[in-house]
Amino acid sequence: MKQTSIISFCILLSMSFFIFACEENPIDDGGKKPPVIIPECHPATGKIAAMGLRDGVTRIGNDSLAFVIFAPKKQTIHLIGDFNNWQSTDEYIMEADSCRFWIKIGSLDVNKYYAYQYLINKSNTPIRIADPYSSLILDPNNDTYIASDIYPNIPAYPTGKTTGIVSAISTQQESYNWKIQNFTAPKPEKLNIYELLIRDFTVQRSIKAAKEKLPYLKNLGINAVELMPFNEFEGNDSWGYNPSFYFAPDKAYGTSNDYKAFIDECHANGMAVIMDIVLNHSYGQSPLVRMYMENGKPSAENPWYNTKSNFANPDAQWGHDFNHESPHTQAFVDSVCAYWMKEYKIDGYRFDFTKGFSNTPYPTNSWGSSYDAARIKNLKRIYDGVKKRNPNVIFICEHLSENREEKELADYGMMLWSNMNYNANEMTMGWVENNKSNLSWASYKQRGWQKSHLVAYMESHDEERLMFKNLEWGNDTQKPTYNVKDLTTALQRNAAAAVVFFSIPGPKMIWQFGELGYDVSIDFNGRLGKKPIRWEYYEQPERRALYDVYAEMFNLRINHPVFSTTDFTLDVDAAFKTVTLKSPSTTVVAMANFDVTTQTKNVNFSKAGTWKEHFSGNEISTSATPETIILNPGEYRLYFNRN
Repeated sequence: MKQTSIISFCILLSMSFFIFACEENPIDDGGKKPPVIIPECHPATGKIAAMGLRDGVTRIGNDSLAFVIFAPKKQTIHLIGDFNNWQSTDEYIMEADSCRFWIKIGSLDVNKYYAYQYLINKSNTPIRIADPYSSLILDPNNDTYIASDIYPNIPAYPTGKTTGIVSAISTQQESYNWKIQNFTAPKPEKLNIYELLIRDFTVQRSIKAAKEKLPYLKNLGINAVELMPFNEFEGNDSWGYNPSFYFAPDKAYGTSNDYKAFIDECHANGMAVIMDIVLNHSYGQSPLVRMYMENGKPSAENPWYNTKSNFANPDAQWGHDFNHESPHTQAFVDSVCAYWMKEYKIDGYRFDFTKGFSNTPYPTNSWGSSYDAARIKNLKRIYDGVKKRNPNVIFICEHLSENREEKELADYGMMLWSNMNYNANEMTMGWVENNKSNLSWASYKQRGWQKSHLVAYMESHDEERLMFKNLEWGNDTQKPTYNVKDLTTALQRNAAAAVVFFSIPGPKMIWQFGELGYDVSIDFNGRLGKKPIRWEYYEQPERRALYDVYAEMFNLRINHPVFSTTDFTLDVDAAFKTVTLKSPSTTVVAMANFDVTTQTKNVNFSKAGTWKEHFSGNEISTSATPETIILNPGEYRLYFNRN
């Protein structure tokens, strides 16, 4: 193969982008290295900019490719691969230009995948890395374990010619014909989010098989699917929070077009797709880490990472810590976010551990929950960028921080996770003394927020399952008359929880199979290990009854404006809980008794009239004064009054 001549104009844009931020960061707390700011690394100057090339690979024509890598302070870089039999000859030395190295090659076969790497500093501590902007990588240690029905015809790894992970590229981009060209995500207050881990959702453990389950989710009333991280992570068996390549979907779940087909089908069924993404840290497999390493950690020269985490608390440290104050990290983050929105039509993101998006130091016992102006600035910058690309973007932070900070982010337009697992599970287990089951913090109004941007949930991937604790530690003090550890009783209590919890206005999220009372512990087979897949639960009447309650509540939230009202009151601290919703045409009162004995309460229905209970069809008449309501343990009701 030979190097082609320079082409100055009419170069197609690559699948990868770089976007530069111009703000410098003054923070240097001593715990992290100062931001690496390299003045000569300017994107608007030099040959690369003039030729219209971007970081990663640009397809020039049917037989030509251009390769660009950002590598400040590196001396030499060779492009090696199938096109030159992996030989680091002078013909394939990349030209340096403004902190980047580039080369063009031609005379390539059409539709053939070429494996390649960058060989950095050949004669001085050489480093072989795959392209950080790869859309497809080949892993010699893991690809052989991927079944052919999940990813057929994986390009061959160049065994014996190189080592480590390699990139693969073709001169022809694989096409996908989108059925849905434009999709608008539901408004925040209408969101019914289903969080799922592709690995543990179907027996096939693939994104293609997950697509076949979308009718089940649509019937459930789900209008947003949140996929746990699916860009390339280390190994094939993971939750995905150990990311390595940020522009490549992980082959362990399927092909690029399989992911696109899933997203397309979600849109066809009115469901947004939220990508859980990890931009707090990377692990050692990442080429961005490997390019600048010293004693097993990022060196002070690394443009993207801190030499160590700002969290002294070891429980808040994972992998290698991104330096979000660096303009080079900011450019990379913006590129990642732009890529998935453009190439895969992703509707939004759930950003993992956003408390780490600054260099503010935190002591050993801290999870960084106090107010941090620096990370607010960084998050607003990212939000502004994605908002320009999609005004209706779903932007969710796993922040779990001080309310003052979360309020500022929510009022700016972001959504934030609200972990109600402890309170909700105390409620379903029947341990309701001392207000342990108080649900008031699931209300954005209770927190003093202006916008309904609180994503409240009773379960996520991180918490123990409600039903497991119900059956293991439920209140059995009233047995044999009433025992929470009984399966049917425990399921009924989860249904009661759904009626009350999903009546609280604001976006809601559930973890996969919570609607069927999934009762396998999070620690089964190790916390991160594969879990049994229980689709047979759907055929069991008592579990199907729970699913039906979830479906009723979610569909009510979508179809009845009163469930998005701003005029609501909560009485959810004691065992007998009520939620009252008001709109010009409808008033709703949800109620349930979470004690293990019968309870009586004077319920203020707020108006006289006839009320119809949604699940039973029974009617009651009320006066303008509070009505005495008696509920058995675990009993729930949902009353409607329409003007």
